[in-house]
Amino acid sequence: MSEFALGGALRGRRIVVTRPAEQNQRLVELIRAEGGEAVVFPTIEIVGLGDSRAIEDAADRLETYDLAVFISPNAVDQAMSAIRARREWPRPLRAATIGRASADALRRHGVSNVVAPSERFDSEALLELAALADVAGWRIVIFRGEGGRELLGDTLRQRGAIVDYVECYRRQRPNVDSAPLAVALSRGEIDAVIATSSEGLRNFVELIGAAGEAHLKRTPLFVPHFRIAEVARSLGCERVVETLPGDEGLAAGLARFWAKM
Repeated sequence: MSEFALGGALRGRRIVVTRPAEQNQRLVELIRAEGGEAVVFPTIEIVGLGDSRAIEDAADRLETYDLAVFISPNAVDQAMSAIRARREWPRPLRAATIGRASADALRRHGVSNVVAPSERFDSEALLELAALADVAGWRIVIFRGEGGRELLGDTLRQRGAIVDYVECYRRQRPNVDSAPLAVALSRGEIDAVIATSSEGLRNFVELIGAAGEAHLKRTPLFVPHFRIAEVARSLGCERVVETLPGDEGLAAGLARFWAKM
């Protein structure tokens, strides 16, 4: 049982997990530990970039940076695989990341000097850390997927840093058969949906189509961040539950929701 166990509060509940396939194992385990059934339906597919020259160039110049920032676990895995194929990580170089899962991924790759927020997991929380308050004159590299928010880089530049972005992967909507899930939603066979990103939620709505969307709006939707909650409400979702961040926060939110019923 997980540390958030509440007496099998999810027993008999079917919960859709929309996180990318590479990132859902821990959350699925926590749901099962509470007696629930995790319906794995990734709505974002992570694809490596065909051209790795930007990552390789950054790898060769790591000593010139004062800080390396990894936006997500995918950024960690894609960048570190390319880096470790060419060289060892320079021990003096500090790394930073937004979330606990990314910090754990860095440590698995042998990077121990990691700065990360401990409560909220977003760019704003990272920027609030004392370690990033005075970065004037620093050279900072940010490993990320294609596109994404510019807040982190823009703010660090405003603080006087020189910032390089290195894109490591691309996110895309999977080509999957969503008809069985849409039918399950329409029959009331799905008790909840978890969305861990705004992009993934929008993809989910598009994948299940108009019929499934109508039922999704009445299905409890669990999200770990207020921005995702705002998107959910803008899409017409009526039962949005905002939880604490991370897999444990989501699992605890799910369990407590049904423990009260």
